[in-house]
Amino acid sequence: MESITVTSPEGTMQVGAKLGQLVQPGDLILLDGDLGAGKTTFTKGLAKSLGIPNNVKSPTFTLIREYHQGRLPLYHMDVYRLEDGGTEDLGLDEYFDGDGVSVVEWSQFIAELLPTTYLRIAISRDTDADDQRVMTFKPQGDHYQHLVDQLKE
Repeated sequence: MESITVTSPEGTMQVGAKLGQLVQPGDLILLDGDLGAGKTTFTKGLAKSLGIPNNVKSPTFTLIREYHQGRLPLYHMDVYRLEDGGTEDLGLDEYFDGDGVSVVEWSQFIAELLPTTYLRIAISRDTDADDQRVMTFKPQGDHYQHLVDQLKE
């Protein structure tokens, strides 16, 4: 398990951007953390490095936002509102097996639908510093371990 500490929202975006340079079609990134931890900020950096010109917004009320203008499509999901079910009709496996990168916020609510390989990133706030975040990378599978190794370089 690897961790990166950043001290600003821009730092969070930079880590997302670096990962965005490495991702491939079909990659699945899970973002865990409390409200305001920086999950969407991270995704903005990833989207920017994919060449997506749109302003990335949290998909809290739409559940899934699709961006097709970059190097790869980005499927940004916020499944917080699915805590009590309702996932069967979303066709998430089509996204996960698709031609783009899927980023899922609050993935614990769809744990039973996740494939066996993915990159989980837990983002937590440092209680002593407002803008400081610790990102802990938990790769599942060789491909995602390789991504984390590249990210560290």
